[in-house]
Amino acid sequence: MNTDSLKYGVFSFIIPGLGQYLNDDRQWALGLFAGAILLHIFIWFFMNNIFGSGLQTLYHLYAGFDAYKKY
Repeated sequence: MNTDSLKYGVFSFIIPGLGQYLNDDRQWALGLFAGAILLHIFIWFFMNNIFGSGLQTLYHLYAGFDAYKKY
């Protein structure tokens, strides 16, 4: 296991796209970050409950896993 992979995965879990950005996948990082912002805004206004929190968590897990598996 590469320690950079784990580090990028954790960074992307905290801030979606950060792990991809640090590994020079700038377009995908911007897409993940923009998606996270839009998702958080949507959930804040329309789905501010346990299901919205779960959806946000799943998105963050996906971003972290994506950074981990790619690098």
